[in-house]
Amino acid sequence: MLTGIKAFALEVVYPQKTMTVISSDSTFFIGSSNPNLPLTVNGRPVKVHRTGAFAQTVRLNNGKNIFNLESGEEKLIYIIDRPLPLLNLQNQQSCLKEYSAPVSAFTAKDGAVLRQTPVDSGINRLAHFQKDIPLIIDGENGDFLRTALNSTTKAWIYKGDVQTAGNSAPAALKNYERQDNAEFYIFNFDFDKKTPYIIQEGNPLKVTFYNTAGNPDLTYVFEFPLTRKLNGYSGRFEGSGFVLKIRKYPASLSGLKIAVDAGHGGDEFGAAGCLGDLEKNINLAVSKYLEEELTKRGASVIMTRTGDTDLGLQERVLIANENDAGILLSIHANSLPDNADPNANRGTSIYYYYNQAKPLADSILSSMTQKLGTRDDGVRQGSFALVRNTDALSVLIEVAYMINPYDNELLRDRNFQKQCAKAIADGIENYIKSE
Repeated sequence: MLTGIKAFALEVVYPQKTMTVISSDSTFFIGSSNPNLPLTVNGRPVKVHRTGAFAQTVRLNNGKNIFNLESGEEKLIYIIDRPLPLLNLQNQQSCLKEYSAPVSAFTAKDGAVLRQTPVDSGINRLAHFQKDIPLIIDGENGDFLRTALNSTTKAWIYKGDVQTAGNSAPAALKNYERQDNAEFYIFNFDFDKKTPYIIQEGNPLKVTFYNTAGNPDLTYVFEFPLTRKLNGYSGRFEGSGFVLKIRKYPASLSGLKIAVDAGHGGDEFGAAGCLGDLEKNINLAVSKYLEEELTKRGASVIMTRTGDTDLGLQERVLIANENDAGILLSIHANSLPDNADPNANRGTSIYYYYNQAKPLADSILSSMTQKLGTRDDGVRQGSFALVRNTDALSVLIEVAYMINPYDNELLRDRNFQKQCAKAIADGIENYIKSE
């Protein structure tokens, strides 16, 4: 019996079913086949990587699209139905309805999002309110209510997060106290009731409290000048008192608390690679090497998961914050939507939401691309749950593309995973030293 010879078979990882519906004007086949045999899709040659991995984009016409994949004597037939686009016969845009008189309301749940625009997506978040924050509602647009913060400042909140009742009388600031410790600058604002607020990054860091008695336009502004890069902050009500915590800049990696989040897990597989690898397993492998590397350098590492377990997005953020992490790193491997080309997209990218995290993202990406040789796929602002956390510097690292044959080979390699961990740790150290 021969050993050491890999058996190749024609396998398609995506699309997952031989009969499927895709609304895009294009899609792609990713999978594996024998690299020593020609592979074709509808007679068109497909490049096969030395590992057997392949990725091939195809155009989709309206209606049924039939694709024949052939490798040697193996054949697969896929039928992809692209439905006709729905005609929009009416203007579905919502319009603003202004109220004849303002209505008192309050937030009905924790995590209610205050937005710049009445759209439930994008980079438009102003604050995440706790339950029972009083609001003054003066209009609506579709699924959103407009709140008047003062005479000139308006914002939007989802209707389902609000109850229209309560008392909108201004809050009174009774006392203000500063109590710093080794890790934080801490400011306590003793109000007689909760009130809306917005924290704005910059120098100075600014907190604006709205509907506050005894202030011009019922607006009280607190400013904190920064002498170093902003490195994490939080603001929330404890009872009727508001506590603002601004994290002090770390002296080194030694003792720094870093949360490492292996993306996906359990029933949430993430992307599938050309050779059938699951993103959740790649993420965990890299995260464990990163835990080992950061620990060697003196950091205190908090793992959101250490096994193949289900874990919600907010649970991951909560683990980081409850353990007082100064940095939150969410590890992922990239994928693409149907209308993109998996052969044209390679490399490492990093996402952030709040500007305070961008310098860290820049430093890590520079380290990874230089030391791993991966393509620089950019630092981008993105609205993902793991990076919408201000308590820690929060970034999401897309190490490489699962569905690109060349990147997929890297991601499967243990030595690459170890070097990836070292490059990320170097990037964090470079960020700290840059001050």
